[in-house]
Amino acid sequence: MTTTTSLVEDLDRGQLNKDELAAVVARDIPHGSFVNLGIGQPTLVADHLAEDAEVVLHTENGMLNMGPRGPGPGEEEPRSDQTAGEEHPVTELPGAAYFHHADSFAMMRGGHLDICVLGAFQVSAAGDLANWHTGAPGAIPAVGGAMDLATGAKKVFVMMNLFAKNGSPKLVPRCTYPLTGLGCVDRVYTEFATFRVGREGVTVLETFGITFDDLAARLDLPLERANGTVA
Repeated sequence: MTTTTSLVEDLDRGQLNKDELAAVVARDIPHGSFVNLGIGQPTLVADHLAEDAEVVLHTENGMLNMGPRGPGPGEEEPRSDQTAGEEHPVTELPGAAYFHHADSFAMMRGGHLDICVLGAFQVSAAGDLANWHTGAPGAIPAVGGAMDLATGAKKVFVMMNLFAKNGSPKLVPRCTYPLTGLGCVDRVYTEFATFRVGREGVTVLETFGITFDDLAARLDLPLERANGTVA
C-alpha cells in the first residue's frame, strides 16, 4: 500500500480516465490481499494488478482467484460460475476455486476479505457510504452485496467520479442518499484526486491535473493536505 506522507500534485498527466484510475487503485492493494471488486468501474482493477502481486480476487457468486476481465467474444465458457458480479465473463488464475453462493457471503460477512473496492453515489467526509439508491422516484435500488462488503471487509476503497452529471460533488459533508454503511470507507479514488476519509476528516493524498487549492474550491468541505496543512 502507498505510504505517501505528503501531498503529490501531478499536474502533467491531467485527470484520469477509467483505466488510469483503476491502475492507481491496483497500485495501492498490498501483496497477498484477498479482494472483492464491486460492479462498475471497480471491475477494471483486475486488469491492472501486477502479475507478481499475489492478490486473490473474490466474487460474490462464488469464485476465488479470478483473473482479468475477458475472455474475448466467442471464447467464453458458457458457464454461469465464470462471471463476476455484473455477469461479464472473467478468466481463471491457477488455483481458482468455485463454491456455493452462501459460502461466498460467509466470507464477505466474516471478515475474511482484506479490501473491497466499491462504486458510490456519495461518500461523506466521515466515511459514510451511499451506493445502492438515490432515492429518486422510479429509481431501481440495487444493493446486492454492498452492505455485506462495506461492513465485512477490513478496508473499503471507493472508486467513483468526483462530480455527478449536474456538477455537484459526490464527496460530501453528509450523505443525502440512503446509506449503505456508516463510517466504513477508508479511501476514495476519483479522476481528480485520491482521498483518505474518516473521523479525522478528509485528507488529499494526491491530485491529478488539478492543484490542491483549485480542488478545495470545488468541494464544499474542509480538506487537509497529506502533510498536515489545513485548507
